[in-house]
Amino acid sequence: MKKLFLSAAIAALSLPAMAGGLLTNTNQNAAFLRNMSQDAQITLTSIYANPAGNAFLSEGWHLSLNSQTAFQQRNIDTTFPLFLQNVNNRNATHQFKGEAKAPVVPSVSVSYNKERWSLLAHFALNGGGGKCEFAEGLGSFESLVGGLFAKNLQNVQGLLSQGIGAQVAQQYIAAGIPAEQAMAMGAQIGQSTQITGYSMDSYLRGRSYYFGLTLGGTYKFTDNFSGFVGLRGVYASCNYNGYVQDVKAHYNVPANAQLQFPGVEEASQSLNTDLALNCNQTGFGVTPIIGLDWMINDHWNLAMKYEAPTKINLKNDTEMNETAQSMIENDPESMLAQFADGEKVREDIPAILTAGVMYTPIEQVRINAGWHYYFDKQAKKYGDKQDLLKKGSQEFNFGVDWRFHRLFTVSASWQNTNYRMTDEYMNDISFNLPSNSFGCGFRIHPSKYFNVDLGYMHSFYRDREVTTATSAGPKVDLYSRTNDCFGIGFNIYL
Repeated sequence: MKKLFLSAAIAALSLPAMAGGLLTNTNQNAAFLRNMSQDAQITLTSIYANPAGNAFLSEGWHLSLNSQTAFQQRNIDTTFPLFLQNVNNRNATHQFKGEAKAPVVPSVSVSYNKERWSLLAHFALNGGGGKCEFAEGLGSFESLVGGLFAKNLQNVQGLLSQGIGAQVAQQYIAAGIPAEQAMAMGAQIGQSTQITGYSMDSYLRGRSYYFGLTLGGTYKFTDNFSGFVGLRGVYASCNYNGYVQDVKAHYNVPANAQLQFPGVEEASQSLNTDLALNCNQTGFGVTPIIGLDWMINDHWNLAMKYEAPTKINLKNDTEMNETAQSMIENDPESMLAQFADGEKVREDIPAILTAGVMYTPIEQVRINAGWHYYFDKQAKKYGDKQDLLKKGSQEFNFGVDWRFHRLFTVSASWQNTNYRMTDEYMNDISFNLPSNSFGCGFRIHPSKYFNVDLGYMHSFYRDREVTTATSAGPKVDLYSRTNDCFGIGFNIYL
């Protein structure tokens, strides 16, 4: 019983990117929120999406300071027959809500251009970016509690009958009834005690930050063709804190016992030892990056970028109670073992290939389109979980910028993200859903040396239902998400 509880409780929790792949944020600044098609743009704010295009900026220093705020909700409606035994919610379907907030997601970009050379640096959260809390745990927690409760009902009934019988007998003896008679009466009451259901208390919270610092340089081979080479250092900091506790069997005290002890109609008895885990994970990896940009003419620009895979081993610094520790000692191959103190867990960031095109029909209008492919199946995960993916993730985007006034540019964009994963890959907390995202906003130009980006992005996710066969009947999980992101950026040209 204990082993199965904690195996669910420590299911790998990672905060999915606000936009992008399974472990990659593409929304690096406010400019992205207003126009998600950045792959062939030539501006300081496209330094992440099209670093090679940075070579065509004006000479001098360029600085961009940004902050984003993201709100996500991840809901799982779990339907399971044994949920009807929960004394606090006797419905077959229970909803488990995950609230994720990232109040401040900062990024800084800087470059210096001189003749054919450009040196640049970019700091941002390349993955994660916030905290997610499931205040009532997960459906996988409760379905195991319900399943184990049903499986062990006969044993639990016997234990309760003996315990209640003995307690009642002692109270009869204290009331002056002879011991032999009191024991017989207690045993009879214990045998007629009826279990009414279970209750539990569970909780899970996760935090995930992947800080990335990119350093590199560009060179203009010709007046209209440039290349970029750079490295990104990624520092990962994650925390998973959860528990399953106060699992109890509830029962009704028989009527004849109620007559003897008025007011005692229902009671409960604890069934297991509390289980708890608090794990901090840290790791570091390096990403080599190359890019190309080709300004065909005044109307067309083409660009591409390739980010190599990033190998990361996350090292655990874990606190767990004695029960959890003994489980690892008894079964080193258990799922819990990946959170053992000092253990290293593989969590690679996949390679990424992107391509984009920008068309400028007139000076005031820019039309952009882009494509991203994430090599998810080649990125190693703990337990080779990447093998459960069908293919790598893929994105398409389209956006328009229109400078309709010397002070204002208005933007609108769309991005489609498609994760190709099997049902087996999906679980309560580490799940992603295909989406269509829409972004809009403004760039305000008070002077040629300074402008401000204001952006907003909303993602529409496609719900997914996954059915799992169990001995107690089908368990059905309906996954849904919402996401809103706001951003502001300040861009300075010296």
